[in-house]
Amino acid sequence: MRATLEAMFIGYHASHEQLAPSELLSSVQLAERVGFHGAMCSDHLAPWGVAQGHSGYAWSWLGAALALTRFGFGVVTAPGQRYHPAVAAQAIATLAEMFPGRFWAALGSGELVNEHVTGDPWPEKGERDRRLDESASVIRRLLHGERVDHDGAVRVHDARVWSLPTAPPLLVGAAISPGTAERVAAWADGLITTGTDASALADAIGAYRAAGGRGEVSLQVHVSIARTADDAAALARDQWRHGAVTRVSPWDVAQPEDFDRLAAESDADPAESVIAGAEPHEIADRVRALCAGVDRVYLHHIGKDQRRFVEEDAPALIAALEEGS
Repeated sequence: MRATLEAMFIGYHASHEQLAPSELLSSVQLAERVGFHGAMCSDHLAPWGVAQGHSGYAWSWLGAALALTRFGFGVVTAPGQRYHPAVAAQAIATLAEMFPGRFWAALGSGELVNEHVTGDPWPEKGERDRRLDESASVIRRLLHGERVDHDGAVRVHDARVWSLPTAPPLLVGAAISPGTAERVAAWADGLITTGTDASALADAIGAYRAAGGRGEVSLQVHVSIARTADDAAALARDQWRHGAVTRVSPWDVAQPEDFDRLAAESDADPAESVIAGAEPHEIADRVRALCAGVDRVYLHHIGKDQRRFVEEDAPALIAALEEGS
């Protein structure tokens, strides 16, 4: 497995939960100019905490972001409840047709904070997994031009996507646990995961590969960079407080206010859930230590001042990562 960042793709993660869509659009244009190789974004209806304060619609934003840049983009999305898989397939196909070879979508089983708005019951994890598997199959078939009927965890009636790209985009599996990584290997064109525990990441990546998982492995890493280490930790405690929610499943929390309450009741330190510090070389060393078996790393600075991060911190961080390759 890969042990260094040799030939590593270093991407920028655009967090819709923390910036207004217009500001995030400026940030991703800057990210391309300073040397990031590509970008990815979240797809939330709500942020994880009140202090984050935003949650723009990813699909509208992606059209603008792709039009105003030249590098590639991905999105992590959850078909099956808030998005019917046929609607998700149409959105994916439209972006892939307009921007050939530049767009991919990662499919996950979702979070209650985004999905509860439909008023439908929130299924247990096993049912959500089955719904994701079926949604992924429906989306792939639609992207290949099939007419689809399906009756299972999701229902589809005689669906067809009319505007198709020349080549279907990659459908990546989003997973954190080894069990989920093993399951998505059956249909995914690659894996995307996140975390700061090298052993846990190795277990998830190993499970994906052992199950026959193909394609590239991408890692999203949350970092907090500030003038001092104390400032970086304080920033994490303000903006990433949901990282302290460990006694209940964060996938089963309904409102940003609930995340804030649960974090306040927790003994965990949100700063421990991100890579926090002041020195780019130190941050780079800690990121590199997570990257065994990883082909792409997407860096997410968890602060709201993305312009300062991209213009001042990111070039040094990218250089430090490349120096250590």
